[in-house]
Amino acid sequence: MALKATIFKATLNIADMDRHYYADHQLTIAQHPSENDERMMIRLLAFALNASEELEFTKGLSTDDEPELWRKSLSDEIELWIELGLPDESRLRKACNRSRQVILYAYGARAVPVWMEKHQNKLSRFNNLTIISLPDESTEALARLAERNMNYQVTIQDGEVSFSNEGALVSITPEHLFPARTG
Repeated sequence: MALKATIFKATLNIADMDRHYYADHQLTIAQHPSENDERMMIRLLAFALNASEELEFTKGLSTDDEPELWRKSLSDEIELWIELGLPDESRLRKACNRSRQVILYAYGARAVPVWMEKHQNKLSRFNNLTIISLPDESTEALARLAERNMNYQVTIQDGEVSFSNEGALVSITPEHLFPARTG
């Protein structure tokens, strides 16, 4: 018997001062049977960091041809492709060829530098790729906030993200890995 996805409901009250985006989003998240709470909450974080009315969750883990989240144009072109984890270079190449912009949220602190070193030369040719590393202690704390019905105030300011509810606050400072920023 196949295991079914677990359904989570989340309300995000987003105040993104970096992008001047302020909105409430009612989201339904299907957690794949093989997905842990940390990965699911990172999907929620990725949504908050890129929130728009057009951004949507995809089938994710259950299909190889789609990212975790995407934003499409009215003509069905992929404008934003969001990946999580440490995928193969070939998957990122395909994403960069199909989408105007690709963002990878890398996590798993000890593995991220090794993965970057291995793939950096091949990835350097993609000018539409951004790689952001998420600190382990923050994503683990975020995972502990997972509940079937969630309501969060998400504040984004100066590159720092705060997820808070009635009983907890988790601060996350994503690290921009690629392309290298100068100055």
